[in-house]
Amino acid sequence: QVHLVESGGGLVQAGDSLRLSCAASGRIFGDAMPWMGWFRQAPGKEREFVAVISRNGDYTQYADPVKGRFTISRDNAKNTMHLQMNTLKPEDTAVYFCAGRRYDGLRYVPIDYDYWGQGTQVTVSS
Repeated sequence: QVHLVESGGGLVQAGDSLRLSCAASGRIFGDAMPWMGWFRQAPGKEREFVAVISRNGDYTQYADPVKGRFTISRDNAKNTMHLQMNTLKPEDTAVYFCAGRRYDGLRYVPIDYDYWGQGTQVTVSS
């Protein structure tokens, strides 16, 4: 079993930066989750894809609204994943979740991910 815990959320102003972290415990990080991602869910909206990263970090992909502003990374030796968020906008306000996929294959929808954290709130004021 894998347990994920997010941290780093908070209240910031538009244009500021935040760095979210996801710490994993349980099975070996890299082997248990060949793909990991960040999703977010704003009030009244469905959970949406933000970014994804491969096992070794050599492949990443981002949702269009965050391209050029967010950077996903992972450190398998430390069982951690991060999301660096720059130039934050009010529309980035949401609960951010880290997720891990048990099986290989690039996926963008929440149902294809097996492990989830509890989420961390990010609020961006204008």
